[in-house]
Amino acid sequence: MIKMSTILFSLLLTAPIYGQVETPEEASEEGSEESAGVPDTIKVNIGTREVIIIDHGEEDEYDLEFGEDGEEACRQNQSEAHWSGVDFGFTMLMNDAFEPKFADHPYWENDPARSQVWNLNLLEHKFNIAGAYFGVTTGLGFSFTSVAFKDDYLLRSSADSLYAIVDTLVSYSKNKLKASYLTIPLLLEFNTNADADKSFYLATGVVGGVRLTSKMKRKGEFEGKEFVQKEKGTYSLNAFKLDGVVRLGYGSWGAFASYSLLPLFEESKTVEVYPLTFGISLNF
Repeated sequence: MIKMSTILFSLLLTAPIYGQVETPEEASEEGSEESAGVPDTIKVNIGTREVIIIDHGEEDEYDLEFGEDGEEACRQNQSEAHWSGVDFGFTMLMNDAFEPKFADHPYWENDPARSQVWNLNLLEHKFNIAGAYFGVTTGLGFSFTSVAFKDDYLLRSSADSLYAIVDTLVSYSKNKLKASYLTIPLLLEFNTNADADKSFYLATGVVGGVRLTSKMKRKGEFEGKEFVQKEKGTYSLNAFKLDGVVRLGYGSWGAFASYSLLPLFEESKTVEVYPLTFGISLNF
């Protein structure tokens, strides 16, 4: 059976001990407590954790309890991610030279002020690497994007091409290509404080996505009557997305910017188009 001396000797070998030295008066007091049926206790500090050994007075009968100091230190070495929440932003379509110009395809020169993005980030998890100040963040979310055309364009697609023509019969008050995606982030995140509500943060990395739905939505007037038209289709949109992302802020509020690393549309169907998105974040 393991004796008290064996336990103490093992603790001495495994970690530095910062204990209290008993004085004769303390030993006398302990003797009186023992005679009164009060169990003996020994407190040993191992690193940041406090171990309490309770002697019930019977041979080989001891209890070990762990104080809260170590748990508190563990919490101080961890921090929450800044992903879950809601993002709202605007999108501008760029060419392969990082310019919002498409000389031979003017229909891709969209209206950024009406091209909106909503990101609903539901789940997050942070793998802390350097305490509370650095880690890897991942999670799950949904992205809802819309590209607003400046003019009354109608998208047309075939087996090998995607293009647009101008509708000369109808004037549209709303003419958008809309798509939704399931998204997964992989971000390196830096924090200045373990408390997420009091921390400046900077996160950079990539966000991948899989397209779920896509459609055209138009609103206009024809022969004096207003109408809303929705047409579902893929419109040669790439089935996947991969965005380079930067997120920064303080506490619950922040800003973000992303640039697509993959073309918006399928290769060779049209000119290469890359969405640039920027906006604000409210973190849960």
